[in-house]
Amino acid sequence: MSTLVLVVVAALWGAAAGTLLPRPAHRFSVAEEEDWRERCPGGHRIEGWLGWARCRDCTDSPSYGPGTAVMATVTALVCAALAAATDTRPELGVWLLLAPVGVLLTVVDLRVRRLPDALTLPLAGAALLLLGLAALVPEHAGDWPTALWAALALGAGYFVLWLINPGGMGFGDVKLALGVGAALGWYGWPTVMLGTFAGFLFGALYGGALVVLRRAGRRTAIPFGPFLLGGGLVGLLIGAYAA
Repeated sequence: MSTLVLVVVAALWGAAAGTLLPRPAHRFSVAEEEDWRERCPGGHRIEGWLGWARCRDCTDSPSYGPGTAVMATVTALVCAALAAATDTRPELGVWLLLAPVGVLLTVVDLRVRRLPDALTLPLAGAALLLLGLAALVPEHAGDWPTALWAALALGAGYFVLWLINPGGMGFGDVKLALGVGAALGWYGWPTVMLGTFAGFLFGALYGGALVVLRRAGRRTAIPFGPFLLGGGLVGLLIGAYAA
């Protein structure tokens, strides 16, 4: 399969997966002390967890939650980029399965500054399990033991940061770091350091921009999950391309 065909197939997969994310994004976007949303803004019960955020019983404003087209486009672009960098190596299947979860976590954290355990912990477990399976397939370009150690190391590092400043970093970031560390560690420690640095750089630039625009103060907390995931994506793309 040529690289172009692979990228197109990955983009189509991402677009299809992205169309299923608006409904869970709406249901997961609640404060930490609240239960998952079971009803649309009009008060009607939401059936199922996957699909468009659209209520058949609402007449005035049937759509709710994040836009389907936006989430489908973003997921398609992420999957296409991963396919272009990874090519036909078996770990591409792992990245394509995990990418929609990363997009979903990004949207939820941006909306309510929360990274649900129902997503972060399965993400970490799935990353290690699927990469373990990929390590059994010929022509893979990573190392599973390093992925495991990197998951523990990055999780431990974020745990220390949380202990130092729990007001500036949520414990959900610590749990998310496990999955991101596993993915980055697959391609080695330089990739882990690159992805980690990129995440903090993105977060610092975003926070600095808010301060300059006077939309936040120096101590204003920001959702760090999107930057952790964004840095992880950058590191993963470079690591996959260089492998």
